Amino acid sequence: MSRRLKRLIDLAIGIPALVALAPLMLVLGGLIRIAMGSPVLFCQERSGLHGRPFCMLKFRTMSEARDTLGNLLPDDQRLTRFGKILRRTSLDELPQLWNVVRGEMSLIGPRPLPVAYWDLYSPEQRRRHEVPPGLVGLTGVKGRNANTWEKKFQLDLYYVDHWSLFLDAKIFIMAIGVALTGSGVSQEGQATCEVFTGNACLPEPRHGRNVDAENKNV
Repeated sequence: MSRRLKRLIDLAIGIPALVALAPLMLVLGGLIRIAMGSPVLFCQERSGLHGRPFCMLKFRTMSEARDTLGNLLPDDQRLTRFGKILRRTSLDELPQLWNVVRGEMSLIGPRPLPVAYWDLYSPEQRRRHEVPPGLVGLTGVKGRNANTWEKKFQLDLYYVDHWSLFLDAKIFIMAIGVALTGSGVSQEGQATCEVFTGNACLPEPRHGRNVDAENKNV
């Protein structure tokens, strides 16, 4: 019943938010078109509930700048000034409201990761896909991309094991503050965060004492 209620809440908030924010998204889309050209939206295949792939939408924040050989420059060199603003304020994530309405994502849940990471997960890490991915998750309000991959998986698994509508509400409220401050938007020296390689990123065992103790006040 709670899972159904979670979906109803996603629709009850997601649909009005999508309609209300449509003018802002049109303005942002126009500015992106002027600053970087087409396309305005960036679509990347991510792993959803139970690992099912879906196309996650974001506003484009990087240029198509290339080196003399025609290869794309590193992400941190292609991230535009306007793109940095979009990321710091999380406005680049607004198109994902459409993913929420479609049922591919939830408002709250572990952030969806690229499908290329699937074979790199340990069985424990794959448990993060036992719940729908979210527009914002526990990782997003407790360090965001500044977290190590090990820490991210710990927080994701804590959410899976302790999920409740009350926890969702707390994360939603905390996310407002994070969006206003723009904290943790990227790791030092990275456009966002380092690529997950699967090396030395094993989370604590399920119901691990350290994870529970660290997040008991979430």
